[in-house]
Amino acid sequence: MTSIYGPVTDWATDFDHADPGYNAHAPEIWADLRATCPVAHTDRYNGAWLPVTHEHVTQIAYDTEHFTSRSVIVSPFHPIAQAPVGNAPPISSDPPFHHDARRLLLPAFSPKVIDPWEKDVRALCQDLLAAMGDADLVDAAVQYAQHIPVNVIARMLGFPLSDADLFRGFVHDVLEGVNIELEQRFAAFGRLAEYLDVQIRDHIDNPRDDLTTFLLSATIYDQPLSPEHVRGSMVLLLVAGIDTTWSAIGSSLLHLATHAEDRQRLLDDPALIPVAIEEFLRAYAPVTMARLVKEDVEIGGCPMKVDDWVLLPFPAANVDPLAFEHADEVIIDRLENRHAAFGLGIHRCLGSNLARLELRVAVEEFLAHFGNFELADPNPDSVTWSVGQVRGPRTLPVRILR
Repeated sequence: MTSIYGPVTDWATDFDHADPGYNAHAPEIWADLRATCPVAHTDRYNGAWLPVTHEHVTQIAYDTEHFTSRSVIVSPFHPIAQAPVGNAPPISSDPPFHHDARRLLLPAFSPKVIDPWEKDVRALCQDLLAAMGDADLVDAAVQYAQHIPVNVIARMLGFPLSDADLFRGFVHDVLEGVNIELEQRFAAFGRLAEYLDVQIRDHIDNPRDDLTTFLLSATIYDQPLSPEHVRGSMVLLLVAGIDTTWSAIGSSLLHLATHAEDRQRLLDDPALIPVAIEEFLRAYAPVTMARLVKEDVEIGGCPMKVDDWVLLPFPAANVDPLAFEHADEVIIDRLENRHAAFGLGIHRCLGSNLARLELRVAVEEFLAHFGNFELADPNPDSVTWSVGQVRGPRTLPVRILR
């Protein structure tokens, strides 16, 4: 797929979050912008803004009067309003509908429901590690990180595990293919819709205990969920539930591959891992959300107009030195850590319990299995990054130190 845009000329006035250079160098880009232009702008995507301070990201995330969530993925094509549902409820829903759509899903992601998944996630991680055998070189992203959330989300939705490659393709289409021709993007969404329709028909004919059957059986305002609501929530769970956790696992293992002291400390004291996970989430938060301007508003002295896109880079907010002491350092025993990795405001990630569980278990098992490891090639370019609004390593070749 070919981008409709050319190379970025200036991150302050011509940024493109889907440019391959963005995620690879995002912390440096945010630091430069924070010092010179804390609310960047681009004419791409029909006009978009990029605030990079914790203050501005928080202000926008909580402001449902001036900003709408009817689409949270920036693209050159403004979505047709599907009020009140949006295209991926509840994350694409505005108040007051949002409250009830979110409340509908909360029980499915409560600790009581999620905690029992630990045994299965741990067994999955152990199987993936065992499959690597005694290789001296492994790809921690391709052979490990990407498989964990794919397997978990597929099982939760009741989708065939054999469709894993399809799921990763859908993730790429929705989250990375944002700057391609409209016909190509529509075709990609058509493939996803067709796949979901097959799964819906199968679940109607063969109900079982999974999230798809749950959605098909659920009601809101004493009415069954609309087909758009069911399909949209499935898109949210499938796409967001995979890429965000895949990226967080990869980034955490990248840190451990490049910071021997932190790696050794966790090997010596595994009880510290849950605290370290929160710091990895802060320092390497994967998710940037988006809003559309609903009413003209000024943020940081910048006049934002109706239908302008606004990116909400929670990862940039997490490394703002005005919000966190030693923000650019990864301190794995940081105890005060009110990070925004799971978002801010009404749309805070409802799958955070599941993401934390998968991330913690994945790191625990990788450390327990391999012990010491490092980047196979110290050149930073040996790691390839995703593009778009979810940031994480797509390839992560590491050498096992025996």
